[in-house]
Amino acid sequence: MNNLVTKLTTRDITLLGLLIAMDVVVARFLSFGVWSVRVSLTFVIVFFMAVWFGPLVGGIAAALADVVGTLLLGGGLGGYFAGFTLSAFLGAFVYGIFFYNKEVTFLRILGAVLINVLFVDAILNTLWITWLYDTSFMSIFPVRILKELLMIPIQIILLSIVSRNAVLNTLKNHVKLR
Repeated sequence: MNNLVTKLTTRDITLLGLLIAMDVVVARFLSFGVWSVRVSLTFVIVFFMAVWFGPLVGGIAAALADVVGTLLLGGGLGGYFAGFTLSAFLGAFVYGIFFYNKEVTFLRILGAVLINVLFVDAILNTLWITWLYDTSFMSIFPVRILKELLMIPIQIILLSIVSRNAVLNTLKNHVKLR
């Protein structure tokens, strides 16, 4: 861990701070839904955290975004809950494993999205909601899995588009110059 922290430059930390701030804003102000089903585009920001900084640093940044967002603006589901922070970490970690220092291909996008959507979002986050609200997993899972299945093509398309964006790839190259 100490090795990872010492490798971060001031520019890296600044960019991570901006990504964390963007994640907080998008998650809290540009998402919509009801208590058990929320739609957000934060996965795009988390994707860049992981692609540019790797699974561990990207995961820590995503977890920090969850904590900071909840502390500053309150949790949408009743305050801070560590399960959602774990989910945030795991989502970025998965993206980092699939994409850090690797070519972004359709099959990698498909694999990362399927793992994140089906395991992290559909199963883990549903579990956290059931613990928070003392409700049955199966009472909310059908609606949540339907929403997650609808998000799969959206995430695949958006990540395919942003991963090919020339401006963002130029920024990626500047991030890599450490």
